[in-house]
Amino acid sequence: MFAKGRIVGMLESGRSQTEVSRILNVNQSVISGLWQRFQRTGDVTRRPASGRPRVITPRQDRYLVISARHQRGSTAGALGAALTVATGIRISSQTVYKRLNHAGLYARRPVVCIPLTSAQKRVRLNWSLKHQHWSVGKWANVMFSDESRFSQSTDSRRVTIWRERGTRFEPRDISKRHHFPSRGVMVWAGIMLDGRTDLHFFDTGFVTGQRYRDEVLEPYVRLFRGAVGSDFIFMDDNAPGHRAVLVDDFLETENIQRMSWPANSPDLNPIENVWDRLGRQIAALSHSPSSVTELKRTLQEAWNHCGENHDYTLLTSVNDL
Repeated sequence: MFAKGRIVGMLESGRSQTEVSRILNVNQSVISGLWQRFQRTGDVTRRPASGRPRVITPRQDRYLVISARHQRGSTAGALGAALTVATGIRISSQTVYKRLNHAGLYARRPVVCIPLTSAQKRVRLNWSLKHQHWSVGKWANVMFSDESRFSQSTDSRRVTIWRERGTRFEPRDISKRHHFPSRGVMVWAGIMLDGRTDLHFFDTGFVTGQRYRDEVLEPYVRLFRGAVGSDFIFMDDNAPGHRAVLVDDFLETENIQRMSWPANSPDLNPIENVWDRLGRQIAALSHSPSSVTELKRTLQEAWNHCGENHDYTLLTSVNDL
């Protein structure tokens, strides 16, 4: 208050705003604003601001932002609790969201990927370059196949991270996935441009090479090879059961051509989109399946509903991957 009064006093004594700015080392825009307010109101004090007062200070704002950037997976509630411990100020989760949004941080679900080595990235690039000019007719000979696991109880927790706009694919904002969850029903299927297999359920245990040959290759793949002819190409990934010696022997005996496949590359396989669609349909149910039998029935219905037209759209866009 004393500094403001001194500024007004010097101006009233005839000094210019430039002189006062130089003498007191105060920005001239501050002096100009103060003088205008004094002439308008006769007072140098600022009127109370209208509306609700700020819940937290700029310093506490910075604390929230730093905490969110260092602990990107923290919930708004956890960040608010940490602020309370540090400052004694209690704020709601809604306030945390508002203050972080104002600072450019938003709660978003992270991109999930499988970690890749430099060598694996090179193999993926070479595979893409090799197949980038394949025609739709060439892709029509390929059966894309894979297993997937579905759980009885859908995990409805939305795991989010705090990140800035436009940073979705920054390494720090990507969640790495290594394995399937341990519970649930394992299924297998194959899709082609003009057809698809039935949805196959593995009853128990892991998919060994023998089970893969007896439950998948014999009843499904061999029949499609016979229908398509010698141009048929079978795609499967590099899971241990798929690369067993007895599997290789079977494919060679049946003259089934296998597509080379880069390791850790489910995102290149169009059938992953089918599994995602089935998973979303299961998650959208008002009640989760109460038994394995009900889960199987629900999956079968979803598989039947997600027909060949959907597969065709996926497979004709494979060159865009």
